Amino acid sequence: MPTLYHHPLLAPSRKVRLAMHEKRIVFTEQVLDPWAADSLVITLNPAGELPILEDDDGRRVMDATAICEYLEETQPAVNLLGTSPAERAEARRLAGWFDNKFARDVSDYTVGEKLLKRVASREAPDSRLLKVGRENLHTHMHYIGWLADNRRWLAGDELTIADLAAAAQLSLIDYIGDVPWDDHPQAKEWYVRLKSRPSFRHLLKDSVPGVPPAPIYADLDF
Repeated sequence: MPTLYHHPLLAPSRKVRLAMHEKRIVFTEQVLDPWAADSLVITLNPAGELPILEDDDGRRVMDATAICEYLEETQPAVNLLGTSPAERAEARRLAGWFDNKFARDVSDYTVGEKLLKRVASREAPDSRLLKVGRENLHTHMHYIGWLADNRRWLAGDELTIADLAAAAQLSLIDYIGDVPWDDHPQAKEWYVRLKSRPSFRHLLKDSVPGVPPAPIYADLDF
């Protein structure tokens, strides 16, 4: 049985978990603390980053994007990229947008300050950085709303890795109760549909000691 090494407060780990559950892959999860001095992460991955997928034969696949591409090739029954070249390009483009641009503009400031800093170093968040992240979040929420208003899912008619990448980022901000859902009804409608899927139930059970989720986090009727 494959093993996924991850941490629940890391968006790349969440994206891979969602993808594996959408593909109905049976796997075991092992939570690792990448911030600990004696962490096993550096032994498993020279880059010291999560997630890491260890297959049945002991082969390790590292980097969330590489893992998702690997799963597309080895577990093709559920397609998370689309069928045509244009569909696959759009799914990859948007997944990259949320993995990178959204993370830099929003998550590094919000999740980084209110969650990761607290867990990794027990430091208080910087209110100035939180303000930057919250302001940037509105821009991205408008974009998600526009996509959701013009397409059934973010990249097109079918759910793809783009939706999972976006949800991985937003779910962590939702964990701390900082998503302005009432200001972005189209984005909220899209997220409600995704949050109600069986694959999402596993994320909604996440709770990190010392940093409990906001009451709204596991509420499907928020």
